Amino acid sequence: MTPRNTHQIRHAKVLSRAAVLVGAGLLVGLTGCQSDSGGQRPAAKPRPSSAPHGYVEGAEESSEQQSRLVLADAGTGTVGVLDLTTEDITPVNVTPSKRTGGVRGLRTDGRFAYLRTDDATYAVDSGTWTVDHGDHVHYYRAPIRPVGPVGGPGTAQVHSDQSVTAVSSVKGDTRLFDRKKLEEGTVPRGRSLSDAGAVAVAGAVVPYAEHLLVASAGAGRDTVEVRDRDGAPVAALDEPCASARGEAVTRRGVVFGCADGALLVSEDKGTFSATKIPYGRAVGAGERAVDFRHRAGSTTLAAKAGDDAVWVLDVTDRTWTRIGTGPVVAANTPGEGGPLLVLGEDGVLSAYDIATKKRTARTDLLTKGTASAVVEVDISRAYVNDADARKVYEIDYNDGLRLARTFPVGFAPTHMVETGR
Repeated sequence: MTPRNTHQIRHAKVLSRAAVLVGAGLLVGLTGCQSDSGGQRPAAKPRPSSAPHGYVEGAEESSEQQSRLVLADAGTGTVGVLDLTTEDITPVNVTPSKRTGGVRGLRTDGRFAYLRTDDATYAVDSGTWTVDHGDHVHYYRAPIRPVGPVGGPGTAQVHSDQSVTAVSSVKGDTRLFDRKKLEEGTVPRGRSLSDAGAVAVAGAVVPYAEHLLVASAGAGRDTVEVRDRDGAPVAALDEPCASARGEAVTRRGVVFGCADGALLVSEDKGTFSATKIPYGRAVGAGERAVDFRHRAGSTTLAAKAGDDAVWVLDVTDRTWTRIGTGPVVAANTPGEGGPLLVLGEDGVLSAYDIATKKRTARTDLLTKGTASAVVEVDISRAYVNDADARKVYEIDYNDGLRLARTFPVGFAPTHMVETGR
C-alpha cells in the first residue's frame, strides 16, 4: 500500500471516530432539550439508538471514493478486480464452471460490472460504490462477489438507479431488475417491459427520476418517451431525437445521441423537458457521437468523431467542440477545466486543451494502440489497459501525463471498467 493510500485510510478512520463523537453529543443535546410541557406529561423514555445516516449493512463507509477496476480477458474468460487502494487483485469466478468461455463486452453502472459472453450477460458486484445526495456523498466498500446471469448474450445497454436496473438487448427487449436484490447477491426474476403490455424498444432504457426514459420507442418514431416503472407511457417529449444511439447520465440530466446532435432530458418537480444540443453543422453517420465517456459527476462528455477526431460535449454550456487528433482508439475527459485524453493507434496517450484544441502533453504508453483499450478517468487519475503487456497504467493527468503506477495483472485485461462511482 502506498503512503498516500495509507493516509487516506487513516484519515477515514479518524473521520469515522469523529462522526461517532459528534453523533453522541447531538443525542445528549436533543435529550436535554425535551420538555414535560409544564409537568403535565412525564419525559419521554430514551429510544434505542438507530443506525447512523448513510449506514449500509455489510459495507464500510469511507471519506474518499474507493475505486476498483474490473478486468476481463476476452480469450480465456479470466475476470479479476483490481483494488486501487490496496493494489490487490481479486479473481472472480463468474460462472459455475469457473470460466465464461471468453468475454465479449464489459459495462458498469458504477457498482456492478456486466460481462457479456457467448451465452449470457453476468453481473459482478465490485463492492465499491458512491451514493450522491446532492449536497453530500457517501463512499462505500464491501466484499467482491459474482451475482449471476441477468441477460442473454446480446445485451446492448445496462443502466441503473438506486432501485431499478434495466438490461436492454439488441433484439429490443428490456428486463427490469430489483436493484436491492442484486445488492443482496441474488438475481431476481426480472420483468420485461412487454410483460406489462408496454411496447418493446430497440434502444436504451434509462431509469431516471423514478421513471424510465425510453429511446427509439418503436418503428419510425424519433421521440424519447417517459414511462413509469411498469413501462406505461407517461409523456412523449416534444423535441425529436432521430436515430437515437448512445446515452449518458449526468448531474444535469440524461444525454441521448441523435443524428443531428444530442438530446438532454431533465426533470424538475416531476416535469420532464428535453433540450436539443445540435452539432451546428452537417455530420455524417460515421462521425456521430455514439459512445459517450466521462468522469462520474462531470457534465463534460467525450466521444469519437469518426476515425481521426473527438467530440467534446459541454452539457452545461450546450456546446460541441470537435478536436482533430489523428487516428484514435479511445478518449475521455475529467471535465471542469481538465484536459481531453486521447489514446492513439500508435499507443501514444495525449492531452489536449479543450478550449484551444492544442495538444499540451504526450507519452508513449502502449507498444501499439490495442483496439480494445479504454481510458477510464476519476477525479485525479486516468487508467489505461494494455492487453498485450498484461498491465494497467495509472496516469496523473494533472502532471504532464506522468506514469504514477503500473499494475501487472497476470492476464490480458482486454476489457476494463472503473467502479466506485
